[in-house]
Amino acid sequence: MSDDEARAADTARLPTLEKTPGGGDGLEQSGSAADYAPTGDDDHSGRRPWSARRVPAALVAVVLLGALGLLLYDVAAVRAGRPAMAWRTWLAHQLATRHLDSTWVLAAAAFAVLLGVWLLVLALTPGLRELLPMRRTAPGVRARLDRSAAALVLRDRAMEVAGVQSVRMTVGRRKARARAFAHFRELDEVRGDLDRALGDGLAQLGLAHGLHLTVEVRRPKKG
Repeated sequence: MSDDEARAADTARLPTLEKTPGGGDGLEQSGSAADYAPTGDDDHSGRRPWSARRVPAALVAVVLLGALGLLLYDVAAVRAGRPAMAWRTWLAHQLATRHLDSTWVLAAAAFAVLLGVWLLVLALTPGLRELLPMRRTAPGVRARLDRSAAALVLRDRAMEVAGVQSVRMTVGRRKARARAFAHFRELDEVRGDLDRALGDGLAQLGLAHGLHLTVEVRRPKKG
């Protein structure tokens, strides 16, 4: 085999995207939103994993351990014949003399309510909102994809479209949004190619739940 034949065998034409008819002369064109749901017969019932909540649990444990340890030490000291600590004497006096409508009592009650609501929210929600569940293709295997990584993959996909100068890609829990600048070609053509490219990219991510895709294309500012 000659060198020319070897080079021809190793060279393949890159796939191209078909153009959509129509053109846009405006400064901005917004793509039609579409839902890109996963395809196939795989198990799509992926859920977000539950966060371990190590930092809030550690903070609560340290505060409770310190407060209960200090209280236990003071009680043991009083039983041994020593005077009670000043903070416990002051706290007992405040509890005995302050009325329920006092500003300090209401502020402390509000803080306790907010703290309790925060702890309940942490206990009843899974957290890890930056992770997107992926389809389960094998029993016992659960995968998650970081939203920033998904946005980076889709951005690389969008930059391969002819006419795209720059793209800002954001991926949420239910939506994916692309804001692109096109420096040549008609805006409608670029938008159509972006719809197809990003739709294929979303399908290939293997997510358990479909994302709502929105594409916006505009001309870059002059000057």
